[in-house]
Amino acid sequence: MLTRNPDLRIAIACYAQDLADEFGRNIRNHITGNDGTDGSLDLGLRIAPDNGAARRWRIAGRRGGVRAVGLTAGLTGKPADAIFIDDPIADLIQANSAAWREVVWGFWTAVANTRLAPGAPVVVILTRWHEDDLVGRLLAAEDAHRWRVINIPAQADHDPAKGETDPLGREPGEYLNSARGRTVEQWEQIRVAVGSRVWNALYQGRPTAPEGDLFERGWWREYTSPRWIVRDDGSYWAINPDEVIQSWDMAFKDTDSSDWVVGQVWARWGLQVYLLDQVRDRMTFVETRKAVRRLAVKWPQATLKLVEDKANGPAVINSLSNTVAGLIPEEPHGSKYARAAAVSPFAEAGQVFLPAPELAPWVGDFIEEHASFPNGRHDDQVDGTSQAINRLLLAPLLAGTLIVEADELDSELDDYEISPI
Repeated sequence: MLTRNPDLRIAIACYAQDLADEFGRNIRNHITGNDGTDGSLDLGLRIAPDNGAARRWRIAGRRGGVRAVGLTAGLTGKPADAIFIDDPIADLIQANSAAWREVVWGFWTAVANTRLAPGAPVVVILTRWHEDDLVGRLLAAEDAHRWRVINIPAQADHDPAKGETDPLGREPGEYLNSARGRTVEQWEQIRVAVGSRVWNALYQGRPTAPEGDLFERGWWREYTSPRWIVRDDGSYWAINPDEVIQSWDMAFKDTDSSDWVVGQVWARWGLQVYLLDQVRDRMTFVETRKAVRRLAVKWPQATLKLVEDKANGPAVINSLSNTVAGLIPEEPHGSKYARAAAVSPFAEAGQVFLPAPELAPWVGDFIEEHASFPNGRHDDQVDGTSQAINRLLLAPLLAGTLIVEADELDSELDDYEISPI
């Protein structure tokens, strides 16, 4: 970059100052070692003699150069024409520190981003130790489309059926040609030795949240055939359920900006509950109102629509009270964790059914969010689940109003391949 434009002011940031110094020193030494003497390549650049420290040096006679900083240092007052953020998180221990992740995010929002010249490029290079790292937050932001992601996993894990491709043109399951000469067997040994979380982060570039302690992935039951029919008017109609409800978890902002909103459709057959449908997206308040209306039209059986009585919930109910029937505020009791813990035994007992991926492509994210709760970044789907299962199973069972005899289930549900509990 400097050979093309010696006036570029380049900033390099790392988790520690000594690592940043090393980068600055290596670049400086590369320039001084390629000055045309002793038969070396001449880059046409010279380091200013009065400004040549490893962490801060300038090209002689030009304004360009390099400033290398640790994340706790500052760039205040120092404009940048390009910024390279390399390894803002040192390791898994640091990645698990919410405090350090906030330091990294604060450096980007309050320091680096404010020093960028118009049109200046930014390059972030890191190991994806945690889903809530700098890249995770950048890609979750509204301007995520501005970023180009280049991820080359050790083992190709793309899904051609979804139109996904590997950046190197490999077949699914194929390992990288190792610069260290690793064989397939050695790759497999590494994968087993480091465990799934380190493998996904360090080798695949796809971080997973630490396991939670409430919902195991294997607890969920799966159904592969639709539990509904589609009527002539385009609405969806569950086949002879005992109940069908909606469960909504709203955003925290009553503004025009977007935040995560989740709406779910659940049905109960006896003592088994089925997740039939879900919408989840970043929505403004106006978009949320439209989503509630659309789901109400799509599933007319779900006359009861639970809306958590927090965040935007009351405002949504008030604004739709004349157009959407059955919107009921649901006051949450206890913490998110306590509410999820109260309903997780139903999943463990095999009473909660989820649609197969071919019916609902989003179900994988649903399972992963529950598996990582409460350690994951998001919990909006968990909130919707606990609210729905509490209303369908937990509350009526505790009140003694939901009593189902096994003989009744046998005769009533045989046609629908639902096994009584």
